[in-house]
Amino acid sequence: MPNPLGSILDILSVLYREIKILPATGGAVEELQHPDQDEYEDKIINKDFGVITEFGEVPEPDVKNLYRPTPPITRSERHLFQFFVDGSIKTYFLGTGIEGARSFPIELAQVGAAVIKRGDDGMLKVWDHVRKVLLLLPQKSQGISDTVWEKIKKLEKPDFIELVDFTVPDVLGDSKQDPRDKAGAKARYMMHRLEIELIKSTDNFRNENCWLVLDGAVKFVEADIWDSWSTKWEGNPFVIGVAKSFRKDPLFQLGRRSTKRIDLNNLLAGLPHCHRTVAFIADEGRVIFWYVRIREQKEVDYPLMGVVKVEIPRPHKNPVPSELIDLLSRALVGERNVTPYGLDRRWHCTLYPIYIAEQVIKNSFFSKEVLLGTIRWPKL
Repeated sequence: MPNPLGSILDILSVLYREIKILPATGGAVEELQHPDQDEYEDKIINKDFGVITEFGEVPEPDVKNLYRPTPPITRSERHLFQFFVDGSIKTYFLGTGIEGARSFPIELAQVGAAVIKRGDDGMLKVWDHVRKVLLLLPQKSQGISDTVWEKIKKLEKPDFIELVDFTVPDVLGDSKQDPRDKAGAKARYMMHRLEIELIKSTDNFRNENCWLVLDGAVKFVEADIWDSWSTKWEGNPFVIGVAKSFRKDPLFQLGRRSTKRIDLNNLLAGLPHCHRTVAFIADEGRVIFWYVRIREQKEVDYPLMGVVKVEIPRPHKNPVPSELIDLLSRALVGERNVTPYGLDRRWHCTLYPIYIAEQVIKNSFFSKEVLLGTIRWPKL
């Protein structure tokens, strides 16, 4: 059986012949992911957050009551969330390349995304999944020359292997200065692109009774899908983002005459079980967000555990009816009853179908042993 990663070895051979290589120990070293990457990304995509002063729901809430009860709705009562999308990533440092006076990292990444479909009987099935192996290199003034780049591009390789210039601007990579960090950020950006691809695969099936839950922020998917959400979907694509980790530094100053500011920690510390906060505006009204407590504080070790951040895209910048936000929040609370306790440190705010989607992706990756055993720099 041919080595599915054989074309990667062909690329490494070209690099080894054309430029100087300082190989990583053992040929490749796995890069450890930041434990709160989602929180970091929340800070990046919402870097222009000022003090939050506007509500995102109608009728406008009373500033004296920032919490609303959301008793759970179970699947047997109303099966609202039927599609679940998540992505995953593993990155590896292969070595340092030197061409002329330029030195740069050479990175490899496995990225993937999966969409899980849940039937009315509760059975979970893989609707679709996609995986890519990325070789991440800088080009031109920051990396390899056009001549070497073209030699690599001409090599035959399967569709799942892709050559990526990590210096091409994107919202994540632009936040990094160190080249290795920039390569890792580019890989995450490519992972989010795969999530967009899978969201589109459900377009003909989503409606007011069949919603999709995306793990993380919805703002990431705005790049090439926002226009269709505005036209085809008339401003409501029946998608929500549910984030397990999120930035903790927002400030709220609500009410036309109020000068009092509330920080997020205080807002969530007072959020009762099976309740949500009122909804707020982000991205000039194109995203409406709120928080839901799905676990009692006595069940967890820290007051902010057991809380998820929920986002809904509003390309027309119109507020969301409170009745709809209540419905979505109640359905989310109903998702708490199956949990990956003991299997994931974020069990307290993980939706089980999202956990399954993540496992589908990770199980489709080449194992660390196979990958690190295969990727070897040639000895010429």
